[in-house]
Amino acid sequence: MAEQMERTIRSADWDSLEISGENHHRVLFQDVDMTELLDHGSSFEECQFRNVRFNVSVHEDARFLNCEFSRCSFFDATFRNCKLTGSRFSASTYGLLKVEGGDWSYVGLPGADLRGSALYGVRLREADLTGVRLQGAELRRCDLSGAWLREADLTKCDLRGSDLSTLDPREVTLKDAVIDTFQATVVASALGFDVRE
Repeated sequence: MAEQMERTIRSADWDSLEISGENHHRVLFQDVDMTELLDHGSSFEECQFRNVRFNVSVHEDARFLNCEFSRCSFFDATFRNCKLTGSRFSASTYGLLKVEGGDWSYVGLPGADLRGSALYGVRLREADLTGVRLQGAELRRCDLSGAWLREADLTKCDLRGSDLSTLDPREVTLKDAVIDTFQATVVASALGFDVRE
């Protein structure tokens, strides 16, 4: 991220802290412990998070706009109705991540290991999910229109209710993935089948 950071918060202990409505713009968070943080409606814009622990934290109605997350840990973290538009993730871990609602459009998660994660009703329009690992994950009722899914592993992933209109089944691994009847028609059409009653 090319933007110059205006402030740095380094090696701070935000463990079990509760924050509400805070505003942070172009702040670098370095080696910060946000384990079990409760965040209600705070805003982080064009911020950088490096080696930050978000484990077991809960974020509700928060905004992380055009942020960069590098070497962060999101074990059992929860994001409810949050907006992460344009944010990018790299070299991070996500075990048991839970995302409920919200707008994650244009997010960059290339190669992310999201096995066992659960995403419900999330807007992921034009998100970069190239090579993402979603084995055994839940991706329910998500808007994946325009999302980049090339080389994604969706083995045993529950995709019911999600928009698969731009999914190319020849470019992903779909073994034992769970889809609904409508999605089956979409996938069959993408493979060139003439679907009829």
